[in-house]
Amino acid sequence: MSKAKVALIRTRADSVLSDYHRLMNLAGYQDVVAKDADTALKINISWHFFFPGSSTTPWQLEGVIRAMKKDGYDSDLIHGCHNRTVVIDAHLGERENKQIDVIRAHGLRNVHLYEGEEWIDVRDAVGDLTKDFLTLNEVYPKGFSIPKRFIGENIIHLPTVKTHIFTTTTGAMKNAFGGLLNEHRHWTHPTIHETLVDLLMIQKKIHKGVFAVMDGTFAGDGPGPRCMIPHVKNVLLASDDQVAIDAVAGHLMGMDPLKDLKFVRLAHDMGLGCGDIRDIEIVGDPQIMEENWNFEGPFANMTFASRNQHRIYWGPLKKPVEWSLKTWLAPWAYIASVVYHDAYWYPRFAKEKMAEVLGSEWGRLFANWGDAQPDADGYPNVGVANPDLTRKVTLQLAEAMRLAGMALVESPEFKKKKTVAA
Repeated sequence: MSKAKVALIRTRADSVLSDYHRLMNLAGYQDVVAKDADTALKINISWHFFFPGSSTTPWQLEGVIRAMKKDGYDSDLIHGCHNRTVVIDAHLGERENKQIDVIRAHGLRNVHLYEGEEWIDVRDAVGDLTKDFLTLNEVYPKGFSIPKRFIGENIIHLPTVKTHIFTTTTGAMKNAFGGLLNEHRHWTHPTIHETLVDLLMIQKKIHKGVFAVMDGTFAGDGPGPRCMIPHVKNVLLASDDQVAIDAVAGHLMGMDPLKDLKFVRLAHDMGLGCGDIRDIEIVGDPQIMEENWNFEGPFANMTFASRNQHRIYWGPLKKPVEWSLKTWLAPWAYIASVVYHDAYWYPRFAKEKMAEVLGSEWGRLFANWGDAQPDADGYPNVGVANPDLTRKVTLQLAEAMRLAGMALVESPEFKKKKTVAA
């Protein structure tokens, strides 16, 4: 068995596009991502509003697309890919994070998995593999569905480097969560680490090639994937080993992957990838591995919302409250999440939390995206900083109220109840 390999390089705005091309080839993506199959670029939207480190950056998406086109991949076989959750508006997110601008500029298809796509029973897709699941058979005793279009496709995950209140960190393995599970994903939270391992098994079975390209120009620390403190770290990672790339990202954040990241340890022990830093070959700029960013992680300064989520799924509120999340009462949790994050935390804290990094070249590049003209290597002129990337409070609150309504009407519980009533 060949040794796990992760490409890790330093980047800057004026070279970021050529850096992505170098990064992906250092990681050997052309040996994994078949040119004769459709390739889904699995875009990450952890918040529909712009927050540094939270979602796929436009230069990440741009760099990956340019690299593939340069290496002879057919544009007609590349598409953007989005999932939906009841608390995240993917259409708003792709606009606010400027991902749709990149997709349109390259004339690519843009697939939203919950809009007109066929989903099939996982047992029809992977057969007896379901017998090896660690948790999904118990979570979904009647089975669950996955997107039919994924079968035989390549997938390139586009996560960012950040912490997460449920999984400690989130990266390549967690990026499959939204796309592979149906709308009752929150049922898996009590066994989220085992769930990510089961999803990795599914991916290895159904996809022609699985690859990840992780952006660490911004990196988020704190009770992520939303309410974080963003930092400028200027690194990029890529690998065909989803376990190894998450282990390396965790190591940079100051964690011991096999000790602190249960999903990495479980996947490593099952032979689904390598989570042992000592056994991972680092190519590119291996000296970066000597850094320790000393992130506090997601549990040191939890928000009101994250603290209570932990109480519900793993603490004293589990028995009295968690049951409601599997009934028609569940939308209370979706609405509460939207109200807290979008109507309270973002208008009150986002501008302050992101202020320090908005003056960086990445903050300026985002602010001037569309006007900053790239050359073959990157963006030589990123323009001036814009401290006003958040909406005015009144507009933000109005948008939050719309999103709260969306969380209700788009919830599977509400739709089911409405169908039964009809």
